[in-house]
Amino acid sequence: MSGDASDAVHRYHDGTKHHFNRYARSLGFLDWATQPKAFRAFDGAPIVGLYPRPDAQGASIGHPRVTYDQLFTDAPAPAVPITAAAIGDFLRHALGLSAWKAFQRSRWSLRVNPSSGNLHPTEAYLVTGALDGLAEGPCVWHYAPDRHVLEQRCAFDTSAWRLADERLAGAGGSTETCVGAMPPTFLIALTSIHWRESWKYGERAFRYCQHDLGHAIAALRFAAGLFGWRLTMRPEWSQRAIAALTGIDRDEDYFEAEREAPGCLLLVSVEGAALDARIPDAGLIHAVRNGRWSGKASQLSEDHVEWTFIDEVAAATSEVVQGIPSVSRDEGLRDDHGGDGRFEDRQLDARAIVLRRRSAVSLDGVSSIDRARFLRMLTRVVPDPARPIAPWDALWWSPRVHLALFVHRVVGLEPGLYMLARCADVVPRLKGACRRDFQWEPAADGVPLWLLQAGDYRLGSKRVSCDQDIAADGFFSLGMIAEFDASLAEHGASFYRHLFWESGVIGQLLYLEAEAAGTRATGIGCFFDDAVHELLGLEGHAFQSLYHFTVGMPVEDSRLTTEPGYAWEST
Repeated sequence: MSGDASDAVHRYHDGTKHHFNRYARSLGFLDWATQPKAFRAFDGAPIVGLYPRPDAQGASIGHPRVTYDQLFTDAPAPAVPITAAAIGDFLRHALGLSAWKAFQRSRWSLRVNPSSGNLHPTEAYLVTGALDGLAEGPCVWHYAPDRHVLEQRCAFDTSAWRLADERLAGAGGSTETCVGAMPPTFLIALTSIHWRESWKYGERAFRYCQHDLGHAIAALRFAAGLFGWRLTMRPEWSQRAIAALTGIDRDEDYFEAEREAPGCLLLVSVEGAALDARIPDAGLIHAVRNGRWSGKASQLSEDHVEWTFIDEVAAATSEVVQGIPSVSRDEGLRDDHGGDGRFEDRQLDARAIVLRRRSAVSLDGVSSIDRARFLRMLTRVVPDPARPIAPWDALWWSPRVHLALFVHRVVGLEPGLYMLARCADVVPRLKGACRRDFQWEPAADGVPLWLLQAGDYRLGSKRVSCDQDIAADGFFSLGMIAEFDASLAEHGASFYRHLFWESGVIGQLLYLEAEAAGTRATGIGCFFDDAVHELLGLEGHAFQSLYHFTVGMPVEDSRLTTEPGYAWEST
């Protein structure tokens, strides 16, 4: 990691910490006159409605019922060919609207993928070959979740996509790209509009944009499982290459509109695709740059506040990460007939769980969860290195984020402070970094959960989470503790983003686990960083708290009314 980039990351991270006597810099109030519009559109771009819209082109699809617990097996569903209708259903269950809420004259949408403050800085772009119901040739698309449509940003040369698709398909899939073909791959690029978050949260917004990307990555991975598809990150793509592929570097298309920052590139494939293939990005980018572009980005706010601190850390973390494995980590480890083998299938419909996910606003402070359900949640959070399954097979690196848990009301487990070590080799380092008086007693067979100190941590968890009651009123709350300096030293300054992505993936998994358990969860972005470190005894930057979370029994606001995510779903 270069010294300048490393310094910039440390300077930003330390400079955006909340303290008891001082919060990270923001306006300090909500300027409603500059509130960003909820959705981006590309005016003038051709639009294609997606299944299950009633006006969608192409055939509808029939899909097998997939249970929620099947998502954590090697083969949750038979692989479905990649078609326009399947892509529509995939996006609906990954990034679409889950509901609309209304109170008096106010009305706002909720989405399948969670976001800090429901501000949704993440935008999604697809790169596809020719497909019936979409286009006769390869295109770059922007997904507009409010209308559940794809906006065609660019149509480009067929031969460039054929070359990329052949490399991705390997020996196992069709590489035809004519109309009606079912290519084995497509790409998803995620970007962030920093202004969406900085409008409310100021300089800390870059953090929130990154763990929102993690939420989206996990949401996309779980949705891919509904169709028997694979989804993996392509870390070899630079930020500049992603910007060129999506067209977010085209100044003429963003006149007076808020710019987007590149995030990550994901590959979606059917079984049989060679997941370790490297996409020939130079040829693909050349074709896209010379393609037929359409549409101008809509402006979200007329006035803006510039936060140059965000621009600095974005630039410092823009290079390709170091130490990327030459092949996928799961090469040769998959068993298409096995599952995680740890739990009985509860026969919960996966699509229903995904669509009903909500962020709890308030928890009742009295309900409890039994030990078995609690440990089930934690077990899902810990990847099995011998059998990578969703959502961990979407990531290319080993676990770097561990959980400091404040257990309040778990029947059969003593209240107190615990640590969940998500990989075995971190335990000695955590023990050496944390307070010397911690017990480090194993708390559960088969789960790397350690009791650090018994006691009532309700007030302590509330205090370090910006005095928010929700951190104390759940069954448990937690801080996500990242191996900070060692990760940056190994993979470079750009891995700072990845640490937040991993935190967001953990968060999305806990959201779904809470829904499946009949409870509810919510992320907590506001916490006093160094107060968390002091409570654990952590010093320096070896470990840093990146994201907090809580799970409990929700208190519903009866004043709010709920409507379906899309009008056609109410008929």
